[in-house]
Amino acid sequence: MDAAFGLASVLLAVQGVGASLFSFPRTYPNITACASEPITYSCENTAAIQNTCCTPTPGGLVLQTQFWDTYTGLEKEGQLLPKDSWTIHGLWPDNCDGSFEQYCDLSRQYDRKPSPSVLPDGTTVPAYTGPGVDTFIGKFGRLDLLAYMDKYWVSQGSPNADFWGHEFAKHATCTSTFDVSCYGPDYKKNQDVVDFFDAVVRAFKMYPTFDVLAASGILPSNKTTYPLSLLQNALKAQTGAVPYLGCGQNGTVLQEVWYFSHVSGTEQFGHYKSVDSTTKSTCSATAGIHYYERTPASEREVRVLP
Repeated sequence: MDAAFGLASVLLAVQGVGASLFSFPRTYPNITACASEPITYSCENTAAIQNTCCTPTPGGLVLQTQFWDTYTGLEKEGQLLPKDSWTIHGLWPDNCDGSFEQYCDLSRQYDRKPSPSVLPDGTTVPAYTGPGVDTFIGKFGRLDLLAYMDKYWVSQGSPNADFWGHEFAKHATCTSTFDVSCYGPDYKKNQDVVDFFDAVVRAFKMYPTFDVLAASGILPSNKTTYPLSLLQNALKAQTGAVPYLGCGQNGTVLQEVWYFSHVSGTEQFGHYKSVDSTTKSTCSATAGIHYYERTPASEREVRVLP
């Protein structure tokens, strides 16, 4: 989705519902009861979770995932990558043993191309054909959120809004703190969707991968390669744990990072405690790793300059 088109559609949606700067509907859940719940990190509780709106369960191993893409394939449509930043992949609720669920609530299925389209139990995931999830954001008047997502949550090979819908349907529907029941009797349709997007952005800001690597002397280069240990140690030094690094081309081209955490509180507002990746890196432990530069035509400046 072109960023300018997305913002324009939101403006129309905002005008359509008569929203003003001071009347945007709130999107957070009702967590009043959580104040009386035992304080513990997900995956570290010794008793059964009584209120699943208060802590992510069973997917208590939370992954904040990012891409390093060098192009989008939709540059002509204005879909560009943010300069000097990795991009958002998602926020995933793995189970504490490293397994995971997906597409847990088909009544909230907003993925146009479900992957997988058939779940392990044989359930078919129907393709979504309705309006894009960007229009949901528009109905809540969240121009700020949409603008940030268009800059930093960028898809490769598909419109951004389709990618966002995929991430919500596949992952957020399996995260208990985004269950519709957690929003109480005043729930507004798609409130949970906008709340999830807010949470994804909040988590992404915790892990400024580009800046951490750059401050450690690790910059994108078409000539220099880096050993896997250097990349891992630079990120561990700032997060306290070893994240998953994903590489393509026989483990020699850096493409992904996943930050694993246990969470105290809800996925929306809780404290993320870094833990080591439960997934082995696909990057070579012996060959040099390429962290390639992007072509200038595939990225744009996103910082607010004085």
